[in-house]
Order: sequence, then structure tokens, then C-alpha cells
Amino acid sequence: MTIRRVFAILLAASVAAVASATAASASESESSTAASASESSTAASAGESSAAAESAKSKEITYATAENISYTHNTDAYSQSRCKLDVYYPQGVKNAPVVVWFHGGGLTGGQKHIPEKLKGQGMVIVAVNYRLIPNVKIAACIDDAAAAVAWTVENIKEYGGSPKKIFVSGHSAGGYLTSMIGLQKKWLDKYGVDADKLAGYIPFSGQMISHFAYRAQMGVSELQPMVDEFAPLYHVRKCKAPFVFITGDREMEMLGRYEENAYMWRMMRLAGNEDCKLFELQGYNHGDMAEPAFHILLNEIKGILK
Repeated sequence: MTIRRVFAILLAASVAAVASATAASASESESSTAASASESSTAASAGESSAAAESAKSKEITYATAENISYTHNTDAYSQSRCKLDVYYPQGVKNAPVVVWFHGGGLTGGQKHIPEKLKGQGMVIVAVNYRLIPNVKIAACIDDAAAAVAWTVENIKEYGGSPKKIFVSGHSAGGYLTSMIGLQKKWLDKYGVDADKLAGYIPFSGQMISHFAYRAQMGVSELQPMVDEFAPLYHVRKCKAPFVFITGDREMEMLGRYEENAYMWRMMRLAGNEDCKLFELQGYNHGDMAEPAFHILLNEIKGILK
């Protein structure tokens, strides 16, 4: 065999090998591309299925509101007109967490409302109106708050809520009422409810000294601090239910409200309340702090119920 013939054979073999390798590579590439496309399609399908499931789940839960339910045994006209509550609840749900919400307004004004940030959260919301100063004394305001919570304990199952998952909250005057009925047990005891058996108390920027509306009725200046039986601070004790105090920025809050809550938190901790927390929302004043505070409320409820 001549050298030229050998060279031709080797060249032909080399070309064939290259062609075979190229074909194999192309085949692998096509296979890889097909696999990748298949995986991508599967992932997309899974993602769409998950999104569809979430959407379906969201659509499955609808909410209703029962309005102007009387919670008082008082028969006078003012009590009958003022002592009403609204219940916002997820339909077809059982044992849902419950938030009893007291509006603000300095104990002299304000109206019940369902906070927008609490809607659609899978919870039952009870929004309460209570009697106001100067039409009544401060004891009547606190008594109404206790009566509304007692009504909730007794009736909330009808709305899918759990009596064992009731949280009490409110802004400003509502925060004050929250703290008073949680700390001075006599208010709920009157209605056969143990304050320590509620799930928790989360006041937003509530007064911890005697409320300024009460002090005004006594001729005491709003800049004159006072601590008596109508001050949450007066009733510091070891509690079984968690307390979460939330305020705005200390430099922007109303009349030293952060400092009141900070001292309250410290005394509660010293009394042995390990579940007591304090949050200061920097950059937010007394009125604006409620919006970000709802985020804390929701997170704390989830943490407490774990």
C-alpha cells in the first residue's frame, strides 16, 4: 500500500470521527435543550399551579360584617345608643384569632371602625363603641370596654372566632382601655371573665398614667402627671397573658407617651412578666404610628399563637 493510499484512509477516518462527534454533540445539545425546556415548562406549570392555588384559597375566604350589636345590659338611652359593636369575620372558618379593637379619641370622641390593616387576615375583628366623657365618668368607659370583651368571649364562636384566641388592642384612648381591663382584674371579673385567660393585650400609644380626660374633669392640667386607681401603672402585676406596648417616636409622641410606656414596660418586667415587650416606632408621631403598628400586632399574634 502506498503512502498516499494510507494517508487517504486516515483522512477519511478522521473526517468520519469528527462528523460522528459533531452529530453526538448536536444530539446532546438538542437533548439538553429539550430537557431544559421540559424542566422550565414543568417549573412554570408548578408556579402557575401554586399561584392558582393561592388565588383560589384567597377567593374561597369571604368576609362579612355584622353591625351595631348591643353588648350592654344598661337600659338608659345613652348606653343603648352608644354601647354597640361591629363584628368583621371570615365566613366558613372556625377557631380564628380574634382582635377586640377600641378606637381612640381622648375618651371624649371617636367612632368604632374596622382597621383596614386588619381586614383579610383570617381573623375576626370586633370594633367597639363605648360611652364618652363628659357624658359619663371614666369608670363607665372602662366598664364598657370590659363588657364588650365579655360579650366577645361569650358570643364569638357564632362568628368563627375562638374564645381562647382573643387579643385586645386599641389606639390612644383605646390603648388606655386595653391596659386598664388587662391589668385591673376587677373590670372583667364583674362579667365572669379572667383577664389572664385572654390571649394577649397590645395597646397602641395608650396612657399609662391617669388619663388626661379624667384629670381634666378633676381640674388637673394635662402637664401634671398623676397616678391613681385610674392609671394602668397603678395596677402593675404579674400577668399570665402577654403585653406588647407600642408607641411612636419619643420626640414626636404626645405628652411623653413613649416614656410612660417605657416605664410601664420596665415595671412589668420587674414584676416578672417575661412576655412583655416594648416597641418605639421612630419617625412616627402619635397619630401616624398606628399604621406601622398593625404590622407589629399581626406578627406578635402569630408568634404568641405558635
